[in-house]
This record gives sequence, structure tokens and C-alpha cells, in this order.
Amino acid sequence: MRKLELHWKILIGMVLGIVFGFIMTGIDWGKDFVSDWIQPFGTIFVKLLKLIAIPLIIASLVKGISDLKDISKFRNIGLRTIGIYIMTTVVAISIGLLLVNIAKPGNGISEETVTKLTETYANSEGVQSKMNEAMNQKESGPLQFLVDMVPDNALKAMSNNALMLQVIFFTIFLGISMLLIGEERAKPLKDFFDALNDVVLKMVDLIMLTAPYAVFALLAGVVVSSSDPDLLLALLKYSGVVVVGLLLMIVFYTLVVTMFTKKNPFWFLKEISPAQLLAFSTSSSAATLPVTMERVEEHIGVDKEVSSFVLPVGATINMDGTSLYQGVAAVFISQALGFDLTFGDQLTIVLTALLASIGSAAVPGAGMVMLVIVLESIGFPADKLAIGLALIFAVDRPLDMCRTVVNVTGDATVSMVVAKSVGKLGEPHIKEWDDHYDEVK
Repeated sequence: MRKLELHWKILIGMVLGIVFGFIMTGIDWGKDFVSDWIQPFGTIFVKLLKLIAIPLIIASLVKGISDLKDISKFRNIGLRTIGIYIMTTVVAISIGLLLVNIAKPGNGISEETVTKLTETYANSEGVQSKMNEAMNQKESGPLQFLVDMVPDNALKAMSNNALMLQVIFFTIFLGISMLLIGEERAKPLKDFFDALNDVVLKMVDLIMLTAPYAVFALLAGVVVSSSDPDLLLALLKYSGVVVVGLLLMIVFYTLVVTMFTKKNPFWFLKEISPAQLLAFSTSSSAATLPVTMERVEEHIGVDKEVSSFVLPVGATINMDGTSLYQGVAAVFISQALGFDLTFGDQLTIVLTALLASIGSAAVPGAGMVMLVIVLESIGFPADKLAIGLALIFAVDRPLDMCRTVVNVTGDATVSMVVAKSVGKLGEPHIKEWDDHYDEVK
């Protein structure tokens, strides 16, 4: 009997989790049962992925740089990566703005719905925390993001997944320094990181054995904690515009893959699908990063020299799905609250969303923090900011899940394009968790 592929197992787990969650919402004790006895298994899975994210970045990036032998190659990879990421983000925001201006979802929101959403969410802890975090970011200087990239304590940076850019900076610095001392002197350290890289990738394989059960737990938890169905229905048109935009971005990525790498787009989507499904379940590019790297390197054939830089950087600064959502959300809120936007305002949204995405954390909910910054950039009334966030707060989590899928797909696409451009896109070489099991059992 043919073994069921991983993406099908994860998909079955997701569907069963959603169905189970809906069944539990109809039982008095169901929500508490899921929260106490089911959801913790999903939380453990996400923590395991986050646990290995930093070691994987360090080991993989050092190995990738030390294998280059030529620093100019790293410069070429870096410049192409940043350039392509900026272009895809601009495309994403433009698609979002085009759709929201055509569909005008904000014009269909009644005063009654606005009032109900405001009463429900405007003073909630979630909305207020996003606004406070955005205010702190706004008060920073124009070059603060560069300051934030440089750690003053490497070990402290490694202890916090939110400081991933600092870890990347330190690791690149370390890798380049290893190149400069010569291959012979760097060999002991290089051997250590090569072995660490293999060990962490094996940890990814082992963690992924539990993925179908974990996504069951995660999705069941999301369903039982979902908001008022009536409010979700009122925001259906807005949610539809965001989802259509995100689907168009997936189509855009497949076209890019076909044109620049000459690979079958359906093959690409199939190979990256486990990472996409985990991105949907966890709403976190950072948590999904170990799986994204494993799929891109072993199943798609991108050389580690490229993937080890492109993917960690992408998980931090490439937020195509989130940027598209911000464009749609900013215009939707303006439409619903009667705030007129000029063409210049919409260009400002493109620029601000692009800049905000660079410093955004790759964690659930970061998009709403960026949205506050975007709204303030177009002169949105400060006294209506909480109302604006309240309008979309009810559907933020499900949309966050969808846009994280696009973020991860964009990272994988750019890694393929960069790899192809520098001659580092080869054939897949798949490793299984039990490849060396016979040696130790």
C-alpha cells in the first residue's frame, strides 16, 4: 500500500480539527475541554518549531557562507534577495489596493455593525496592546531599524525569536570572518556547524512526524475561540477581498516560478504545501521557518548557500501577504468610517506598508501593529484608530492564517529565483528521519 504523503496527512488533520472544533462549540463543556486537553498539544508543537529556529538559522547560514569560498557571491545573493523581496511586496500591496478600490467592501458596512464592532472590540486588551506597540515603533528614529539589527549581546539575541534579524546579522558577521581567516583555520568551527546543521534538520524531520496531530489541535483551538458568527458574516465582503488578493499573489508566485526557473508550478506548490499548511495553522512565519527551509532545500533543490540566507531574511522582512492585507484594511476602514483617500494617500500606503514590513516581527498579530502605522501615515484621525482596528479585529486571526501562507510561499519563490540566477538550483535530495536508524537501533 502506498504511504500517504505528508501534506495529505496534515490536510486531513486540519479538516478533522475544524470539524471537531465546531462540534465542541455546540457542547456546554466543549470549549473548556478543547482549551484544556487538546490545544496544549498544538502549543507544544509550535514551541518545538520555535525551539530549533535559531539553531537552524545559525548552523545553516554559517555553513552556507563558509561553503561560498568567495565573498562576492554572498554580496550578489544578498542584493538580489533584497531587490526581489521589495518588488514582490510592492506587487502585493498594489493588488490589494486595486481590489479594495473596485469592490469597496467598506461601503456595505451599516452603522449598526460599526457600533456593535466598536462596542465589542475598541476597548479590548488586544486592540489596545497593538496600538501601544505601534506608538512605540512610531516614536523611534528613521534609522532605528538599522540600530535594532545590531545586537549588543549575541547570546541574548539568540534567546529571543523576535530578535531574528540580530541573529542573522551576528551569524553573517561570523561566517564572513570564518572565510577571512582561511579554510584550514576555520575547518574545526565549520565542521561543528556542518554537524549541527545536520542534527537540527533531523530534529525537523522528527517534529514533522507529529504535524498532522498538532494541526488538528491548533485548528480545533482556533474554532472554539472564534468570535461572534454574526460579526464574522458582516465582514464577509472585506474578508473575501483579502482572500482573493492573497490567492492572486499565489498565482503571481506560480507565474514567477514558471518564467524564471522553468519548473512546473503545480510541482512547486505540492512540494512547499506542508510548510504552507503549517503556516496556516500557526500564523507564524518564524515558527514555520525550519519546515520551509527543509522543504526548499531537500524537496525543491535550492542550495543551502542560497536558502540559508534568503529564507531567514524573508521570514523577517518579506511580508507580502501582510502588506496586501494592510492595503485592503486601511482602505476598508477609511471607506467604512467615511474618511476620503486621495491617490497620494494610496501611494503613501504603498510606501509605508513596504517600510513597515521590514521591521515587522514574524509572529501572529504583527500585521495589526503595522496597520496602525500605515493609518497614521495617511492622516487617519487618532481618535478613530481604535474604532478602525475594532472593525477588523473579529476576522484578524483567520486572515492572519491566510496571509502567513502567502508570506511563506513568497519566501520559497524568491529563494528559487535567486538560486536559479546564481546557478544554485539543483535536483531535490530528500532525507527521511530514519535514514541512519539501522545504525543505532
